[in-house]
Amino acid sequence: MSIIGSRGSGQVSTALAKDRLGVVAVVFFVMSASAPLTVVAGVVPTGIAVTGLLGISVAFLAVAVVLAVFSVGYVAMARHIANTGAFYAFISCGIGRPVGVGASWVALVAYNMFQCASYGGFGAIAAPLLAERLGLHVEWWVVALIGWVVVAVLGVRDIAVSGRVLAALLAAEILLVVVFGFADIFVSGFNASSAPLNVGSLVGPGAGALLVMAVAGFVGFEQSVVYAEESRDPRRTVPRATYLAIALIAVLYAFASWAMISAAGGNVLDRAVQEGPDLFFDVASARVGDVALLLGHVLFLTSLLAAMISFHNISARYTFSLGRERVLPRLFGRTVPGTGAPKNGSLAQSAVGLIVIALYALAGWDPLIQLFFWGGTGGSIGVLLLIALTAIAIIGYFARNPNGEDAWHRLGAPIIATVLLLITAYLALTNIATLFGVEPGSKPTWVVPLTFGVVALAGVGWALVLRARRPRLYFDIGLGANGASKRGAARSVGSGTVVTKIPW
Repeated sequence: MSIIGSRGSGQVSTALAKDRLGVVAVVFFVMSASAPLTVVAGVVPTGIAVTGLLGISVAFLAVAVVLAVFSVGYVAMARHIANTGAFYAFISCGIGRPVGVGASWVALVAYNMFQCASYGGFGAIAAPLLAERLGLHVEWWVVALIGWVVVAVLGVRDIAVSGRVLAALLAAEILLVVVFGFADIFVSGFNASSAPLNVGSLVGPGAGALLVMAVAGFVGFEQSVVYAEESRDPRRTVPRATYLAIALIAVLYAFASWAMISAAGGNVLDRAVQEGPDLFFDVASARVGDVALLLGHVLFLTSLLAAMISFHNISARYTFSLGRERVLPRLFGRTVPGTGAPKNGSLAQSAVGLIVIALYALAGWDPLIQLFFWGGTGGSIGVLLLIALTAIAIIGYFARNPNGEDAWHRLGAPIIATVLLLITAYLALTNIATLFGVEPGSKPTWVVPLTFGVVALAGVGWALVLRARRPRLYFDIGLGANGASKRGAARSVGSGTVVTKIPW
């Protein structure tokens, strides 16, 4: 691919590494971002404590069905557009470039919220564990900085290195979730509860809060398309990895959360408030023993670390995609030859993480609720809105480019997914106070939606500025690595040729 600059003896490329990842590797990236142990042991108990809702297992299954239907059109569009920007590229090509740029900025905010939330959870959970087990009394932010260093170093290495690290961590945490889930069933006093599987909870009070909590468990499934440029045979790898990841996540989460709530007993709400993330480990402790319990806590931390690595990678690639197309400064669109790592995009994500850790440490804010839970919840809302917008974009794209796909892939599934996702988004926004566990009108209930709205409008405005001042760059938005080669085919200002593939 093209070389756009050099410094000293090293060159800087605009291409990501090719043929690095197979189906299994991509699934590992997707599920690592989803962080199974973090969700089951961290998000579910904390969510129960904050919202007072128990129907989380059925919410996981419902969201899996919606995302599976959405993915029919999603992976079909991926066969026509290969861009590590994923949602950004699809929305640009299906709805319009200004909306796509606005969506890309929302994506950057949302994924950085997840990344920074993981730092808060890592520090808040590791610090008391170190004090209890090793007698080491350190501040949460010290531990968070250790995790930050690991993520920063891996972020500028070959993607395959991160893939191997994530594979090892993920395999261990999935095994532990399964073992602890079955251990819960054999706990004295276990009573199979119907509350986690009550379908009625999906339409009752707080349904939106439940669904967004469940969406948080699937965030990262987009990565199957994000890594298309780095995958082997992406036409096969992307769909297989997408559907496999959704199915595995749904079954694992639904089973583990049901088993934990059933084993916790009738006072599960009180226990969730008092014990927090320890609830998952406490209910199984009688069956698994101290060694397994200690291993579980260690893997909980590595699960958070895996999530940090995964969200760091996806944020860096979004930044890279925007830099490559000059929506962001050109320096972000450069990679390191040989490794294909988006170095500058990665360094930018590391800088954001460091600033957030420092801010929370200096302000004395709660890293568990105000960073881990609120950050992850806010990011989930952002991603949910992006998925809904992408579903609309898929319909728009195939309405203009119907060739190569049947009616189900280009029209049927996308329409059904759009309706379901818009309903879910509406329920999420109307139940936002319950979701954050605060009073209606409190800051999180309006700051998070307002932030996404302002960021989206700013992105739209910037795209319009590019259209007016730098049209050659504007018309490459959404085209990814093929942007330069498609300029002549997409338009010819002098001869009067118009854009036919992409609107706006």
